Amino acid sequence: MKARRWKVVVAALAGFSLVAAACGDDGGSASDTPVTVTSIVEVEVPGATVEVEVPGETVSIDPITFWSTETQPARLEITKGIIERFTAETGIEVVLVAADEGQLPSLMVANAASGTLPDVVFHPVDFTVGWTAQGLLNSEASAEVVERLGADTFSQGALDLVTVDGSAAAVPSDGWGQLLVYRKDLFDAAGLDAPTTYAKISEAATTLNDPGSDFFGITAATDASAVFTQQTFEHFALANGCELADASGAVTLDSPNCVEAIDFFSTLMESSPGGVQDVVSTRATYFAGQAGMIVWSPFIMDEMAGLRDSAFPACDECGDNPAYLAENSGIVPAFSGPSGSPAQYGQVSYLGITVDADVPAAQSFIEFWLSDGYIDWLSTSPEGKFPMRRGTADNPTEYVDGWTALETGVDRQANLSEFYGDEVMSTLIEGSNNFSRWGFTQGQGELVSAIYTSLPVPQAVADVIDGRLDAEEAAAEIQAAAEEELGLLADG
Repeated sequence: MKARRWKVVVAALAGFSLVAAACGDDGGSASDTPVTVTSIVEVEVPGATVEVEVPGETVSIDPITFWSTETQPARLEITKGIIERFTAETGIEVVLVAADEGQLPSLMVANAASGTLPDVVFHPVDFTVGWTAQGLLNSEASAEVVERLGADTFSQGALDLVTVDGSAAAVPSDGWGQLLVYRKDLFDAAGLDAPTTYAKISEAATTLNDPGSDFFGITAATDASAVFTQQTFEHFALANGCELADASGAVTLDSPNCVEAIDFFSTLMESSPGGVQDVVSTRATYFAGQAGMIVWSPFIMDEMAGLRDSAFPACDECGDNPAYLAENSGIVPAFSGPSGSPAQYGQVSYLGITVDADVPAAQSFIEFWLSDGYIDWLSTSPEGKFPMRRGTADNPTEYVDGWTALETGVDRQANLSEFYGDEVMSTLIEGSNNFSRWGFTQGQGELVSAIYTSLPVPQAVADVIDGRLDAEEAAAEIQAAAEEELGLLADG
């Protein structure tokens, strides 16, 4: 590979159109809506052909383009540093484009139409299988990367989420899974087992629930208009084998497993604070020391340790020790219902190679990202970026060990293992092997996006909690809503 000087451009995209200006196109667009491209760092090579001097000749080689949904300035700076080191080592230049996650589907379609897809796209699991079905991703190229790096070095759950025809359609980078956090000190005092099953969760919730003393067995999202409620319920549903669709793609939300999950969750909420609960109120209740359990993302972990002033623990014991909740909470990543097996709602980000890519260069970039650049990337937010690649063949825990050693926090920095211990950190990583989501492995990624927009599931579950529907009626209602969405998608 010819050695070259590195240059990088970072751009923020707005609108639903072609990223022509960022990619060095002549300005033509596949859409009537123009795109706005705002420079964040100085543009040295705006996607143009680069002249490279080699002994006896000058060769023109295009840089590769990398789209990333990580648009925060601090993360862009770290990404830029990884690219700089990659280019210095390989001579491959990279044009970095920061794209809004919500606009990615339209941008991918528009750029595919004009032949200007990026070489590599960093994206959430929500899009991988759908893009593969649309012919936008080169799944064979990604599968080769996974094979070269070693499939056994990755989270099996992360690979399963994007497995199409037996191979990974994109390469797992990082992710997080929904957690059931519980007051281990109170569980131990009451002689309760860790809440790893529906039955143990229910027993703990009813045993600890004491609303007269302003204490509740559990706090979890019930807001009918919030995605957070969808994520929370889906966590419970997956644990009971309740799926959005079957292998043929047919909607199965009225299955006995789903009815059972709806009934369990709504009954469980009898041990939760009354009224609408959301991302803010649930955290506030747990942080005030007023709940035995909470369902939340791992982004709560640095906050429980007292590292973020805007979300600071306020329990009675926290006055003398702000990290009291972190030190006295247990964490269950995956649990199971009576009709299911251990499962955990997971959100994973992937590196996809597109059908327009310079495949060898794109593969080289991803391999660097997941090796020499990996710990730097995970350092951007360790509590929410679990390594989906564990290590190497020679050192199977290299990246887990590196991730565990990272510091996190906002107003103060510390290592999470100082508060939670090595066992909890290992549990978090092992939990990702059970990552699951509705619909993606059944090829219903578009349907997932649709129901996450219209939110019929949290609306129906809230109706059961409020006594307006029973579990069977709610299951029938969300089944009908999902089938209607599926019909609209089929009609285009």
